[in-house]
Amino acid sequence: MIQKVVLSFPVDATDRSLTYDLVKQYDIRINILKAEIQAGKSGNLLVELEAEPQKLDEGIAYLIANGVTVSPVSSKVSYDEKWCIHCGNCVSACFSHALTIGAPDWKLHFNPDKCIACKLCLKSCPLKLFRIEFAES
Repeated sequence: MIQKVVLSFPVDATDRSLTYDLVKQYDIRINILKAEIQAGKSGNLLVELEAEPQKLDEGIAYLIANGVTVSPVSSKVSYDEKWCIHCGNCVSACFSHALTIGAPDWKLHFNPDKCIACKLCLKSCPLKLFRIEFAES
């Protein structure tokens, strides 16, 4: 099971190895999508957590018990298909392969399940057709 969450660390939790504990104690794979955290200051991590459902629940409970706020999120990337010229700039920037283009139609295709909300498509589109929104699930 894969779950995308925002981990909000209070000041007193930033100097502990809580994410390491998730890996070692709960066998949770962590894919850090975005990080804004420094020791001695509060911070946030946007992560994908992957594990068996029970282990994932136990790991999240561990984080909460240690003062970390865990907020499930869903990301929605959209683009104005009507104005897309299918140039492929966004495809070359999308390392998760959520955006593809190719034969037979040579049109842009989007797979939201592969999207990691890195925002590179927003920067690469010459027509600025992409939008991204994060919302709590």
